[in-house]
Amino acid sequence: MAAVGILFIVLPMTWACTPQKADYIMVSCFPNAIIANVPECPYGWEIGQLSLGSVCYSGINTPGFYRFTIPDLTPKNHSYCGTLSEYVGGKDPRYIFYNSIVSNDSSLTVRNQPVNYTFSCTYKAAYLVNNAVFSQRVATVYVNNGSLGSFKSQLSMNVFTNSKFLYAKDAPYVIDTSEIGSEVFIGIEAKGLSNRFKVVITNCWATPTPYSTDKKRWTLIQKSCSLDNTVIIFENAKDSRSMFKFNSFRFQRLEKVSTVWLHCEVQVCDGEKLFCQPTPCTSRSTEFESDPNGGILTMEFKVRV
Repeated sequence: MAAVGILFIVLPMTWACTPQKADYIMVSCFPNAIIANVPECPYGWEIGQLSLGSVCYSGINTPGFYRFTIPDLTPKNHSYCGTLSEYVGGKDPRYIFYNSIVSNDSSLTVRNQPVNYTFSCTYKAAYLVNNAVFSQRVATVYVNNGSLGSFKSQLSMNVFTNSKFLYAKDAPYVIDTSEIGSEVFIGIEAKGLSNRFKVVITNCWATPTPYSTDKKRWTLIQKSCSLDNTVIIFENAKDSRSMFKFNSFRFQRLEKVSTVWLHCEVQVCDGEKLFCQPTPCTSRSTEFESDPNGGILTMEFKVRV
């Protein structure tokens, strides 16, 4: 009887997650990182049994997904967690990064369908030498949807002429001194994906350098709520485009041209599996917090002073 009692305790623990069909993977090729999402518990595999490049068991469990991140794309770290890179020369030299998410179970018998998702992201070679050269306001999102094929989307951040968000302006956006304080209309849009995917802006901030980690910063949006009193969020997480506005400004500098870099942390959310709407802005922290689930888009503003 004791043996039966032990068996009764152990069996439930072998099904810690609810298996579901892993019918797609979503990969976001952001300028500063590559983020890959697979459905939670694919074919019955738990997060501790899935690895990035058969090297790193670094996935995190987010609602509805297992998320794997390659956070460093600089040349010194091409091999992060088994990441391979290929240089393609020519008129437009590029680097292509490859990796995969695979299942690995050391048990004697394996009864789950194996997971093996290989993905890639392509970047202009100039970006890896000097990230200020790369057009960082554009990222690429891939959705591999099983037998339905692969969908590719350009996730882009643009300045628009007015609150109708019909016409985008050329980048970089230039502001004259007389226009300081004028309204700037920002739209972040994903094209080519189905309606189930929503664009979510979580954080936006500005720095005087192209580096999003610069400690000198001015926060505009935090946790999908406006912190700057000039910010108005028109739409967020409702469909494939999210929009907001703020009043232009510059950092205190002495050069004839002052540069402001706008960084926005963005997610592409699967509306069929998750509730994509941000929580209400009931309480706001004064300390900036980065969202580990998002990727960063960056664009440049030049202010003639």
